[in-house]
Amino acid sequence: MADPITIDDIYALFQVSQAEADRRSAEADRRLERLERVAANISREVAGLTSRWGQFVENLVEPAVVRLFQARGIEVQETYRRMKSSRPGAEMEIDIFAVDGEVAVAIEVKARLSQRDVGEFLEKLSRFKQAFPNQAKYRLYGAVAAIEIDAGIDRYAYQRGLFVIKQSGDTVIIANNTAFRPTAW
Repeated sequence: MADPITIDDIYALFQVSQAEADRRSAEADRRLERLERVAANISREVAGLTSRWGQFVENLVEPAVVRLFQARGIEVQETYRRMKSSRPGAEMEIDIFAVDGEVAVAIEVKARLSQRDVGEFLEKLSRFKQAFPNQAKYRLYGAVAAIEIDAGIDRYAYQRGLFVIKQSGDTVIIANNTAFRPTAW
């Protein structure tokens, strides 16, 4: 006949099981910490890549702005990059700002343009003169520029009165037809 199992035997087994569970929990915590560090590093790298890609697109668009808008009768003479305002309630950044006498074009540049991007830019345009009161004298037009544009978003932007600048070969073009009349803000 086998020896009966005692309370001490059960307690000893429980202690062994609890120690194993604690060891596994500690190992899981260490792995989770490592995973969180790796995820944070990847996020920083992706943010850096996205920023560099955005700068690349701006570098493609900005030199073409003068030529593109002059061809549309807006005699752009000056361009500015990364105009920033930190005025309360009107904080914003304009990627490219092109000026022609009494007219200016604020250009939002994206690697990939989505409907959300267009909506946010339209909201920026509505606050532009509050953000940049020294630029309030201009009749302001808006433009969005991107290498990749989500399906139908070029039409969406066009219908809201924005110029649409997109890649064509090794340069960029204004995609709006010549009958397009931009909205002034």
